[in-house]
Amino acid sequence: MKIRIKGNSLRYRLTKTDVAKLAEEGYVQETVDFGSQQLIYALRLVDDEHLSATYKENAITLYVPKAVATGFADDDKVGYEGKHGSLNLLVEKDFTCLDEVAEDQSDNYPNPLAAKKP
Repeated sequence: MKIRIKGNSLRYRLTKTDVAKLAEEGYVQETVDFGSQQLIYALRLVDDEHLSATYKENAITLYVPKAVATGFADDDKVGYEGKHGSLNLLVEKDFTCLDEVAEDQSDNYPNPLAAKKP
């Protein structure tokens, strides 16, 4: 799982394993170790209709409606977006890059634009 914060936008990109774990367990998290402190970023399934987020005790948690997550692993939907106050939220599948990168992408979703690449 990756997180991107830019301005007042929060974007989570999920691998196949992340999506499966979220569907099965209702929760998935990653941790960044800064030595004396850790930053946790997580997704939690909730009985709600909208995406929402909190930042408490060094943890950013994005709350995803259970209805949104149903079938997400198998459907063609790229992601889901919403707003929580003025905060823009996006949860999406992590696709393999079209360019050569050093990072392991074996658990990413196939890029739908790969077939169009010359």
